[in-house]
Amino acid sequence: MRALVVEDEKRLGQNVADGLRQCAGYAVDLADDGESGLFMAESNEYDLVVLDLMLPKLPGPVLLERYRRSGHEAPVLVLTARNDKQSIIRLLNAGADDYLSKPFDLGELVARAKALVRRGKGKPQPVLSIGNLEINVAERSVKKAGRLVELLPMEYRVLEYLASRSRAVVSKTELLEHLYDYNWEKFGNVIEVYISGLRKKIDSGSRTKLIHTLRGHGYVLRVEANAGLDQ
Repeated sequence: MRALVVEDEKRLGQNVADGLRQCAGYAVDLADDGESGLFMAESNEYDLVVLDLMLPKLPGPVLLERYRRSGHEAPVLVLTARNDKQSIIRLLNAGADDYLSKPFDLGELVARAKALVRRGKGKPQPVLSIGNLEINVAERSVKKAGRLVELLPMEYRVLEYLASRSRAVVSKTELLEHLYDYNWEKFGNVIEVYISGLRKKIDSGSRTKLIHTLRGHGYVLRVEANAGLDQ
């Protein structure tokens, strides 16, 4: 998953970004003013936006309004020093999905972020199940037929994203956009390498394959093996 943090207090922004990277495994981009935040939000595909309200150049509420008006639907978690009811009501009516009042606990922010991303993908439960595969996104653990599967961090992130879009064909470009941050130097076959590792750890020795390649289109995570899929 990929998140954007828009926060002008650089130390706080870095702490939030580090928490999302380390505790949720997200790729995170940082913006320290409203104008750059809106540009990045509209230029990239994000699974979550963490938005401070008091921003230079463009206030957070204006950024939120323009972001929603342009058709973007990623969940937005607002960070605010305002805790009066009318301000909160205005934020939620403007398109915010949740809010945290400053100062806040970083663990609570990460938990709320994970819940928003799950709901944004239509997967409100913390455990994603595909056949006998279980992915616990709260614990970032994977079990196959009750047996713990040890994955590399990027293998887990690829699998979690595919599971969040289970039964849908996910292109290589979509995976790259949601798994890497703005500064990543894109290398050609990195996704293929992680898919190969996942197949060895999840599908090897099993009669029922879960990870399939639709040639020329992308990857799909599902139990059924349809015609035209390269298993």
